[in-house]
Amino acid sequence: MKVVFRVDASFQVGAGHLMRCLTLAEALRERGVDIYIICRECPGNLIAMLRQKAIPVRVMKPEDHTENLGEIQAEDADQTIGAINGESTDWLVVDHYGLDAVWENKLRPHVKNLMVIDDLANRPHVCEILLDQNFVASGDVRYKNLVTPLCKVLLGPKYALLRKEFKMLRENLEPRVREMRKILVFFTSGDDQGETLKAMQGIELSGKDVHVDVVVGLTNPGNEEISEKCTERNWDFHRQVDYMPRLIAEADIVIGAGGSSNWERCALGVPALVAILAENQLPIAEALDSAGIVVNLGWWSNLQATDYANALNALTHEALNSMSDKAFKLVDAEGADRAVEMLLAA
Repeated sequence: MKVVFRVDASFQVGAGHLMRCLTLAEALRERGVDIYIICRECPGNLIAMLRQKAIPVRVMKPEDHTENLGEIQAEDADQTIGAINGESTDWLVVDHYGLDAVWENKLRPHVKNLMVIDDLANRPHVCEILLDQNFVASGDVRYKNLVTPLCKVLLGPKYALLRKEFKMLRENLEPRVREMRKILVFFTSGDDQGETLKAMQGIELSGKDVHVDVVVGLTNPGNEEISEKCTERNWDFHRQVDYMPRLIAEADIVIGAGGSSNWERCALGVPALVAILAENQLPIAEALDSAGIVVNLGWWSNLQATDYANALNALTHEALNSMSDKAFKLVDAEGADRAVEMLLAA
């Protein structure tokens, strides 16, 4: 069996896309499936990281500069077909906000089945399976008019694509009563819009006697200043780590963004203060806040360091533990296994 992934692999846009596809690809490879990833050579790409993990990659040339979406999809489809090179392909998995039914229809004659991974629900798809791991109020009807009647739609955190490390850590978690002793700050592997520094300043203003782990990506423009502040406060600075599951598991609370890292935190029962960095994070943050799992602080651009301080000081011992319990019950870290079974059964 062969499964091919077409994924946006840029740091600026597609880190989340790549990590969920990488998770699914590695889970399939463990089951003996032949896999490779097709992605584009673009600024800030993560191709080197894929190769370090021994993931086969077929690289397409950078996009021509055009704003015509039809031309972009047609060119991308032609290059993807060229990368597949006539090889028998059981599944093509696509995770890319810029591609929709136009692109999918061009690829259909060249692959047996199509799977789409999405979380925007803002464009039509022609596929056998659509997976959206997000927890939103409108979940049951999000794709009602966007997919064909025969499409299997896999919705919600039950299908969250988490690395196997999260499952292993979850299975070995010791019961604990959460006190605010250790805070993890992590927003994104790319540009955090200055939010990491702002959150660190908020922790200082809160006056809490806590240990802080701060995680950033390689391309964060504030890395030097963040590192200096960590040294000044005797906090731990982590840059582009591969041990994030352990850091989350050790934290009593995370301060971060409202994206796919929500499911990593939930799987380990860790509450969070969440800032919204992108439009697609808004409905997730609102739904999780309503469910008592995170505190949604709103858009990053409206936040000050004092907002982080006030939110930390408002969290009672009881609230922290209630959030933890609800988070742990929402995500069981079995999503990748469920998705693999769906692909193998076809």
